Amino acid sequence: MTAGTTGASAGDERAGRTAFQGAPGAFSHEACVQLRPWDEHVAFETFEAAIDAVKSGVCDCALIPVENSTIGDVEPAATLVRHSGLVVAGEAWRPIRMALMALPGVDLGELRTVASHPIALAQCTGNLGALNLTMIEAFDTAGAARAVSEGGDRSRAALAPAAAAEVYGLSVMRHDLQDSADNRTRFVLLTREAG
Repeated sequence: MTAGTTGASAGDERAGRTAFQGAPGAFSHEACVQLRPWDEHVAFETFEAAIDAVKSGVCDCALIPVENSTIGDVEPAATLVRHSGLVVAGEAWRPIRMALMALPGVDLGELRTVASHPIALAQCTGNLGALNLTMIEAFDTAGAARAVSEGGDRSRAALAPAAAAEVYGLSVMRHDLQDSADNRTRFVLLTREAG
């Protein structure tokens, strides 16, 4: 892994399969690309499924968010990690910057709802409240962006990493919607055995 990590070594840089929760373009996917660029990154809809992929041997490791500087523990991920029986082989704090995105050509005044993972919404309640948008929970940040892209509804927005807008053909309406300027999440790398 990179600076700011513990427990991982250069010998860890063999190609493998890293599980993450979410759709391509999610914060966990971004963390995989940055921290384990040599791996194949495998998406799972739930934290439990990503962890189970390591337990079953489908994936070599999983990168799971467990703590956020704004809201505390990322649940249910933190509890699932504690009870997984897997080894924490490394960890890294990563900055989390939320972007509001919608269909191309939509004006901010047209938006009525914003969808995202509940943990992401919780990191932006003040700023989203000021925009008078109704918050809708989704399984994932990038999954919400994909749904907005595919849905064609000009009143819907998603809260996700800015990169998700490019992946799903959306326009970023606002950057840095997180309530804290120093919003960070701690990710842990789970493996079946140490070393």
